[in-house]
Amino acid sequence: MSEINGGEYSHILFVLPVRENGLAGIAIPYHEKLNAAVTRRGMKMNELIENPISCDLDHGAMAVWVMLDISKSRFEQLTIMRKALDLLLTEHPQQLAISVYGNEKERRNAASVGLYTAWVNGARLMVRKKKMPPKPLKSITLFGYKDPGKFADLKAKADGNLLARELTLLPANELTPGLYRERIRHLAKVNSWKVIEFDMKKLRKLSAGAFVAVAQGSADEDAAIVRVRYTHKDAKKTVALVGKGICFDTGGHNLKPAKYMHGMHEDMNGSAVALGILLAATRQKLPVNIDCWVALAQNHISPKAYKQNDVVTALNGTTIEIIHTDAEGRMVLADTLTLASSEKPDFMIDFATLTGSCVTALGNRYSGVFSNRDALISKALDAGIESGERVCAFPMDSDYEVALDSKVADIKQCTLDGEADHILAAKFLQRFVDDTPWIHMDLSASRCDGGLGAVASDVTGFGVAWGMRMLKLTE
Repeated sequence: MSEINGGEYSHILFVLPVRENGLAGIAIPYHEKLNAAVTRRGMKMNELIENPISCDLDHGAMAVWVMLDISKSRFEQLTIMRKALDLLLTEHPQQLAISVYGNEKERRNAASVGLYTAWVNGARLMVRKKKMPPKPLKSITLFGYKDPGKFADLKAKADGNLLARELTLLPANELTPGLYRERIRHLAKVNSWKVIEFDMKKLRKLSAGAFVAVAQGSADEDAAIVRVRYTHKDAKKTVALVGKGICFDTGGHNLKPAKYMHGMHEDMNGSAVALGILLAATRQKLPVNIDCWVALAQNHISPKAYKQNDVVTALNGTTIEIIHTDAEGRMVLADTLTLASSEKPDFMIDFATLTGSCVTALGNRYSGVFSNRDALISKALDAGIESGERVCAFPMDSDYEVALDSKVADIKQCTLDGEADHILAAKFLQRFVDDTPWIHMDLSASRCDGGLGAVASDVTGFGVAWGMRMLKLTE
């Protein structure tokens, strides 16, 4: 375990343990600078738990000190680490040193929290400006702890989060369903995934009327359900990941006002999260088979677009009365869940930016989860705590279904009053999963102004870290 020579680095993060007696007995480089900075601010040393501080060293480097309390939740640890690293990363360094202190458990924890947070924030996300964006962080040197696997699992998880955010940020004209399919083919080639595409012609032949109803409003027949498969020779289970991929959502005939249509290029975030988990699992060589199903379409307004009071027949034969054309996500997911469940996976998770009512219920700091198995809900909550991507479980009691009773079809798509729509949407989706053990995540935390947990950007990639933890909890 080597000690840092600060003179070699321009940007340094010191991650300190929490001690009742401050830092007595812990040898920290530049402790005189730290003491002076703490004194100048009128702080106590242990206030570094909530307020990291920075100062310039004599050789011109920037140093930041933060205390990481292992008794705090994972979310709280990731949040304070993001704040500490933000002081350094705002200068867009190409190299970063992280030095961790304390006992072995504290150093291992500090190294994992620090590295993951640096990886997810050190990359440069998509911008389209004449001025070239700053160069991304190229290298991180860790002092104070050595991991035999070089934290490859954390790097894989960070790569998955970055993929989810990169896809979500792409403007709608650069990520039409057709262009999205091209990107998936490229990812599949690089990562040795198998790809099957169910285009509109195939879906009509299969009688996937719920998906087709939404997609038929687009002039381009480029919508599709895409199945991407990762296999491992030692896998004992198969997991299906399903993602809503509405590349742009106008609301259809029930047109959204401008305030709510702005940002609807991000309505494909669920598909991006599913692909991010697939990438992370692939790079970790996780011993599980994964079928990733993404429903790629746009919700346009046109003479061919579906309308209120239409009745359509879904792939599993269920007839659906259309109540509101802006409830298109549950429509495309219905047929995608039917396809995914027909392959008899051991369990299935779908991800979707599905309802405004979930945002109303939770805000943007949690996402909602629903399931047809109590045991899966328990694991989902544990995964949220352990990953730092927090989730809240909502009820799935049968009496909610009364609101979806239709006089002309098997089920209403939704109601017009919007009450408990996140629960009604989950009850609607449950009709299409057969008896497959299933979790639905309503991604109310897909975007959080100012960042969330480890992630500093407004688009959070929420669900990738949680999903990876779920896969491990259910191995």
